[in-house]
Amino acid sequence: MRPRIGIACSTMDEVEGRGVRRQHVPEPYVARVVEAGGLPVLLPVVDPALVGDLLGLVDGLLVIGGDDVDPAAYDAVPHPELGPVDPARDRFEVALVRAAAAADVPTLGICRGVQVMNVALGGTLIQHVPAEVEGALVHGGRYDVCHEVAVVPGSRLARVLDTTTVAVNSHHHQAIARPAPSLVVTARSSDGVVEAAEDPTRRLLLGVQWHPERMATADSTRRLFGVLVAEAARGAAAARR
Repeated sequence: MRPRIGIACSTMDEVEGRGVRRQHVPEPYVARVVEAGGLPVLLPVVDPALVGDLLGLVDGLLVIGGDDVDPAAYDAVPHPELGPVDPARDRFEVALVRAAAAADVPTLGICRGVQVMNVALGGTLIQHVPAEVEGALVHGGRYDVCHEVAVVPGSRLARVLDTTTVAVNSHHHQAIARPAPSLVVTARSSDGVVEAAEDPTRRLLLGVQWHPERMATADSTRRLFGVLVAEAARGAAAARR
């Protein structure tokens, strides 16, 4: 039986005059979970009080990309280059990550996902990398491989990827500033921007700043989704015993 991987939905405001707010998950996330042996279960943005019930439906959690995290979530003043935000989604995902961490549910965060993880656990964000990081690489608008990141030797990420250097794509303008107390930075790009963080005390609480779901044939993608599904399967098997 495939382990159930909850994928937290992204949101979209009313478009084309239809008057309906939408929730969705881009297909590449679903495809990568299926390829890794998991069963995708979409988790809609609802009242944060329901996150415990939602987590009870799944064996692992995937927190995906999307709009910027509202600076109000970490008590910061908005930067002039701040993009669209969805405070309702922020509140839901912050509660979801906190509950998953408390229950030790295997969790993988991607792009916005690692940022939400950091904020949920007490960290802060760089709101606009080009303005706040001297000599910043071009981090936005590239779903093709565009730079490398250095992975901390001995970290969970290094063990998962079986390497300390990995080529990645880049589609973000926010990033981790001050890491949450429970998170350890485990990868950076050459300009110093945080590219991954993890909690080494959990079964799997790992986030990456790039978009592995858009690198379908990359070994690093196979390994990242593979470890999420494997840890979820291990937990599901233990619960059945």
